[in-house]
Amino acid sequence: MPGPLAGGAEVTDQPGAAVRPTPEWREQWTLFQDSERFLFEEWIAPVNLEDLRGRTVLEAGCGGGQHTAMMAEVAKSVTAVADLASMDLGEQFDAVVCVGVIHHTDDPDRTFENLYRHLRPGGLIVIWTYSAEGNALVRHGVEPVRKLLLRRLTRPALVWVSRAITAAMYPVVHTVYRLAFLRSLPYYEYFGNFRRLSYARNVLNVFDKLNAPQTVFTTAAKCREWMSEERFEPGSISIRPYKGVSYSLSGVKQGE
Repeated sequence: MPGPLAGGAEVTDQPGAAVRPTPEWREQWTLFQDSERFLFEEWIAPVNLEDLRGRTVLEAGCGGGQHTAMMAEVAKSVTAVADLASMDLGEQFDAVVCVGVIHHTDDPDRTFENLYRHLRPGGLIVIWTYSAEGNALVRHGVEPVRKLLLRRLTRPALVWVSRAITAAMYPVVHTVYRLAFLRSLPYYEYFGNFRRLSYARNVLNVFDKLNAPQTVFTTAAKCREWMSEERFEPGSISIRPYKGVSYSLSGVKQGE
């Protein structure tokens, strides 16, 4: 069975599935480990890990391999690939899972079409992606600063900035963002998760946003376009907002 190697590289049985992680991602996977099972399970809901039992799974965007290991507990096999848009594995899978990656690809539409192409009829797709809705502050505030200034920083400097930003957020998140009458504040739901996670995992979240070569925020309209009834069985389609800053998508591919 294909499996993860340290540092983000993945073993695969499939020809044409060469892993070519960029330096940004390779260093991120080496510096940070993501082992929060509950977070992964919430991202893929209403699908759960048991839904993958006995299936052949393509993990599209394998990261450091932590999610691969979780799915490998139940799946028949897991093929983990880092290069999504250009992969051509020559086979289709019972399930395709893409968590937190499609929004960082150069062309999310092309990536989605390639994921769909690798899913067999009757197979299950699961995608988690940053949303355009609810992310105005990041899109119009953080992103311009990142592109203008932060991309020039060395990786150690960016890690330091991520740690400093995370530490500065704690007093506000644990005081102001606990007040129920301020639920209309941006990222109120999201910061509920912030309080559940370790400092190290919160640093990873900040670093991920600052380190990414590009981020394309997915609109609700784009989610509906991807998860159309022409592609997926109507009763299976789920487009679920998560914490006001992302979407969880899932559906069963129409038979042919």
